[in-house]
Amino acid sequence: MHIPDNYLSPSTCAVLGTAMVPVWATSIKKIKAEIPKEKIPLLGIGAAFSFLGMMFNIPLPGGTTGHAVGGTLIAALCGPYAACISVTIALFVQALLFGDGGILAFGANCFNMAFVLPFVGYMVSEVLKRYLKGKHADKIAAGIGAYLGINAAALCAAIEFGIQPLLFKDSAGNALYCPYSLSVSIPAMALGHLTVFGAAEVIFTVAVLVFMQKAAPDMVYEKKGKTAKPVYLLLGALIILTPLGLLATGTAWGEWGTDEIAEVVSGGTALGYTPKGMAEGFRFSALFSDYSVAGMPEWLGYMLSAVVGAALVVIFFKIISSLKKSRVEFD
Repeated sequence: MHIPDNYLSPSTCAVLGTAMVPVWATSIKKIKAEIPKEKIPLLGIGAAFSFLGMMFNIPLPGGTTGHAVGGTLIAALCGPYAACISVTIALFVQALLFGDGGILAFGANCFNMAFVLPFVGYMVSEVLKRYLKGKHADKIAAGIGAYLGINAAALCAAIEFGIQPLLFKDSAGNALYCPYSLSVSIPAMALGHLTVFGAAEVIFTVAVLVFMQKAAPDMVYEKKGKTAKPVYLLLGALIILTPLGLLATGTAWGEWGTDEIAEVVSGGTALGYTPKGMAEGFRFSALFSDYSVAGMPEWLGYMLSAVVGAALVVIFFKIISSLKKSRVEFD
């Protein structure tokens, strides 16, 4: 679901990025007003779970892959506004350091995964909690919310892809950016997310939520607090297991490189050309592109990338917590 650069037109990216500005602003205000400084590091924990969850790629027949995001999980722990900021930071680190998701498309990816996903997931789960009974009602509600949230985000991404060939064409009538119409993009995105990837989001959300509720029921993470230790152990275990994501070969739908999109087969035929906007568009070289480190075995580079990414998001929110403690505003 990470949209690379040049799949969406610059104007589409600008619109979605602009739409995120008030969302980010409101989310920051809500966090400052509602979340105590002791719990701000929890946003970093949530961002780390999201970052790592997105590294566990799952294959589908036909060569495509996908992953969980964890937006509803963070919303269940901290609220949707906190989830928005947590997932935003995770996506920022992914795009800037690892080339996972575009720089120009950052606003679009945040719109889908940091806004639509956690807010839809949270609202659905809150409504369901009013009607579901039993001690597992909150987990069931969170699971259903997670499923609908990730599918809502996938639908938004599919629409963003699918409107490109309708709006942006060259003089020969070929698509300038994503070449697949809504009739292709929506079924393609829905196939994986209604089945395997949706199930992965549910399992990831419920499993981590249950763990967090048992390991750290107070949701307070202090530097030397005992409740934090099991959570960090879980993050460590996930980091060690991240190379399993390399077992999923192939490229996620809508994330092909310019060197391969001409050969992508849809409807029984290959596209046969590389859209001009993609071939001549914006280029950015990430430091650890594709979660790889020069000179290291692929699995080790992937694991090191997991360490770096998870550590950065945790440290970021610890810094924010310390700034709030010393009454320094973060805007």
